[in-house]
Amino acid sequence: MANGSDQPSRNDMMLFYASFATLIAAGIGFSVRGTSVLAQWGKQFGFTQLELGEITGVALAGFGIAIFVLSFVADKIGYGRLMALAFLLHVSSAIVTLSAGFVYQSYGKDGAYWCLSIGMWLFALGNGTCEAVINPLTATLFPKNKTHWLNILHAGWPAGMVLGALIGIVFEQIGNIPWEVQIGIFLIPTFVYGFLMLGKAFPKSEVTSSGVPFGQMLITLLSPILLFLFALHALVGYVELGTDSWITNITDKILENGTLAKILFIYTSTLMFVLRFCAGPIVHRISPLGLLFASSIIGATGLYLLSSANSITMCFLAATIYGVGKTFLWPTMLGVVSEQFPKGGALALGISGGIGMLSAGLLGGPGIGYKQDYFASTNLQQTSEASFERYATSQPKSFLPMLGLFPEIRGLDGRKVGILEDEAKTLTSDVEVARESNANPNVLKTLEAEETWWNTVAKPNIETDKAPITASNLFGARQALLYTALVPAAMAVGYLLLMLVFALKGGYKQQHI
Repeated sequence: MANGSDQPSRNDMMLFYASFATLIAAGIGFSVRGTSVLAQWGKQFGFTQLELGEITGVALAGFGIAIFVLSFVADKIGYGRLMALAFLLHVSSAIVTLSAGFVYQSYGKDGAYWCLSIGMWLFALGNGTCEAVINPLTATLFPKNKTHWLNILHAGWPAGMVLGALIGIVFEQIGNIPWEVQIGIFLIPTFVYGFLMLGKAFPKSEVTSSGVPFGQMLITLLSPILLFLFALHALVGYVELGTDSWITNITDKILENGTLAKILFIYTSTLMFVLRFCAGPIVHRISPLGLLFASSIIGATGLYLLSSANSITMCFLAATIYGVGKTFLWPTMLGVVSEQFPKGGALALGISGGIGMLSAGLLGGPGIGYKQDYFASTNLQQTSEASFERYATSQPKSFLPMLGLFPEIRGLDGRKVGILEDEAKTLTSDVEVARESNANPNVLKTLEAEETWWNTVAKPNIETDKAPITASNLFGARQALLYTALVPAAMAVGYLLLMLVFALKGGYKQQHI
C-alpha cells in the first residue's frame, strides 16, 4: 500500500473513492448523451447519424489525447494539480455545451454543431486528465493486486452509465425536461470528487519512488509485446466505447421502444458494475490474458446475436452475452500493462488508455455512425428512391475521407426523420410557440420552412415514406452491429497469440521494479 503497510490508510481510500467518483461523472455524461440526448440533438438540430457520431467521437478522442499527453508529465506536474485542472475542464464543458440552444438561434445548425463539439471536447479533456491520474494512482495504492483493483475502480464507469440511463427514463416519464438539465447532472459527482480530493496528500508513483529514470520509461515503450498490447487496446476502445456510444439508439430501432432500450442499457451496465468486483478470483484461475481471450469471444458472439435479434427475449439474451464479454476488457488491459511493464509507469498506462480512447473517438463513434448511414441509405435507395431523395441530406460525407477508403454517402437527415416519426406534432407546437413568443427571426424562418416542407413534400407521401425509412434505419443498425462483431473476433486472435508467447516464456507472471 502507498503508506507502506498491508492496509490502505484513510487518506489512500479517500483518494480511491474520489477516483471512483470521476468515472461516475464520466459515465453519467456518456450515458445521458447516448441514451437520451443524442436523439434529441438529431431532431432539434437536424444532424445525421455520421454528424452525431462525429460529436460523440470528439468526446472520446479528446479523452485519449489528454491521457496521452498528460501521462508524459503527470509525475512532474503532480496528481493534485492535474485533478484541479480536470475539475475546471468539467465545469467549463457544462457551460459551453449548455449554450448550444442559444447558439443555434443565432448561427443555426453549424453553430450548434461546433458548440456541442467544443463542449464535448472540454468534457473529454476533463475525463482524460482524470484518467491520466487515477490509473497510476490506483496501481500505486494497491501494488500487489493491480488488475483486481483497477477492475473495481472502473466499475465506476458502468455505475455512472446506469445512473445516466435512469435519469433519462425518469425525465422521459416526467416529460418536457430540457436536455440541458439531463446533461448538467454529471456536475454532481464532479463536485463530489473535487471535495474528496481537496487537501489530500497524493503518493508518489512506483517509478518515482523507485528512481526509474524517464529514459528507462521511454525504452520500455519499445517492447514489441507492449506495442502489440497498445494495438489491441485500440480495438478494445473501438468495440467497447464506440459501440456503447450507439447501443441504445441501435437497440431502440430493434425493439421499437425507447424505454425498453434504456432498460436494456441499464441492465448490461449493472451487469458490468457487479462483475468488475469479481475480476480478482477469475484472474487467479485463468490469468489476465485468458480472461481477455474469453471476453473477446463472448463479446463477438453477443454482438453477432444482437445484430439478428428479433424479439425482446433474444435482445436481452444477446445483450447479456455482449455485456459479460465487454466487462473486463478495458481494466484488465490496463492491469496487464501495469503488471508486465511496471517500469513504464504512468506513461505506459496513459498511452495504452489514450490509444483506446482515440480509437473509440476517431474510429468507433464515427465509424459505427457511418455504417448505419451507409447501410440505411443504400437500402432505402434500393427500396424507394423517391423516399430517399425526400429525406437524405444534400451534402454527401465519408468516413476518414483523407484515406479515400470509404465512399461518400448522403445520410438520412435526423431532423426530417424525426418530424416524420411523430408526424410533425412537435414541429407544429414549436412553430406556434415561436410565433407567440416573438422568437429569433432566423429560428422562426427555419421552422416555417420545415413546416412548408412537411405540408407540401412530406405529408402527402407519409404512407409511402414511413415504412421503408423505418425498415432501412433498422437494417442499417443491424448491419453496423454485425460488422462491429469482427473487431472482438480479431482481438481474440491477438490474445491467443500473446498466451502462446507467455507460455513459451514460462507462463504469465507479474513483474516488479
